Amino acid sequence: MIKGLVVLGQVVKVFRAVAVCLVLAACTLPRGAALTDEVLREKDSGTPTFQVMPVTRANLPQIGAWPVTGWSGGYHWPQATRGAASPLILPGDRVDLVIWDSQENSLLTTAMDKKVVLPGLTVSPSGTIFVPYLDEIQIGGSTPQEARRQIQTALEPIVPFAQVQVDLVAGRQNAVDLVAGVARPGSYPLPDRNHTILSMLATGGGIAPGLRHPLVRLMRDDTTYEMRAERLFSDASRNILLRGGDKILVAEDDRYFTALGATGTERLIHFEKEELTALEAISVIGGLTDSRANPKGVIVLRDYTARQVRSDGRGPMMPQVVFTFDLTTADGLFAARGFRINPKDTVLATESPVTGVQTIVGLLGSLLGLAGRVNTF
Repeated sequence: MIKGLVVLGQVVKVFRAVAVCLVLAACTLPRGAALTDEVLREKDSGTPTFQVMPVTRANLPQIGAWPVTGWSGGYHWPQATRGAASPLILPGDRVDLVIWDSQENSLLTTAMDKKVVLPGLTVSPSGTIFVPYLDEIQIGGSTPQEARRQIQTALEPIVPFAQVQVDLVAGRQNAVDLVAGVARPGSYPLPDRNHTILSMLATGGGIAPGLRHPLVRLMRDDTTYEMRAERLFSDASRNILLRGGDKILVAEDDRYFTALGATGTERLIHFEKEELTALEAISVIGGLTDSRANPKGVIVLRDYTARQVRSDGRGPMMPQVVFTFDLTTADGLFAARGFRINPKDTVLATESPVTGVQTIVGLLGSLLGLAGRVNTF
């Protein structure tokens, strides 16, 4: 009996301590995320260091016109065109010539062999090749068929009935490099001017398995183009023609945002699509935790550069902006469905203030239950 009274006394002391914390709001219970008021408290100070922007359907067009952050702002890709079925001879290519002449006393052939083979003639930087008795012949920029006719015409004064065969071996300017991200990287010649990027990827064995959200990157001259692989595969108008000297590599799309707070997961999340809305981002991270999250306190944190700050409403007023969402209203849900998440954003689900009350009530209930059990001693 005495032991029970001692335990009961200890329980009463704890009960009083918890009651004092509750009344004075002076104790902080363990939580997994901040409260909305805690995050936004500074906005009511005289010198806030960030801008708070509630997102609604009314201001969504205005926010959508603000500068893009975290990346270049969109994938860009050349326009698809149609090409010819034959290649062009370019400097650096090699040409194999075979000349037939059946005449007696031919300048080029012998009585035993009525043809002469001139292999590996490299096209000069000026587009010419050297042919015996003809000197330099300009064939750069011609198709193999046009080059054959040009050489045959040039031979007519000395070999009237000669016939010419031209075989083209593509050089660097008539080839495409598959650099990385395919099964068989390497340099591949263009068979014609109608060879597409999908055909070249297939030639290289296709995109390497295991790449997360693959991104196709095309380097042409001084410009780099990018396109998500799934969009390239689904849109025929993106299947562009390749040019000699193009370089192709396939890499993982490394864009990400951070998920924190009362959500299904807390980690870096890579973009599964080319564009991701706030509502889609919440779905990707497993939604809001029903027992903890405050659906009125979903927050997106974003950093802008100093050059992107504006005072005319066409951009943020401060480099750091906190976008807030109320997912308990249709307006807030539609706004979240139209708000685009930028790479390197942070999506934070704040904790519901009810969670702390529930924790205290549960604690008090446990203490009362313990006290009841002590009374039975």
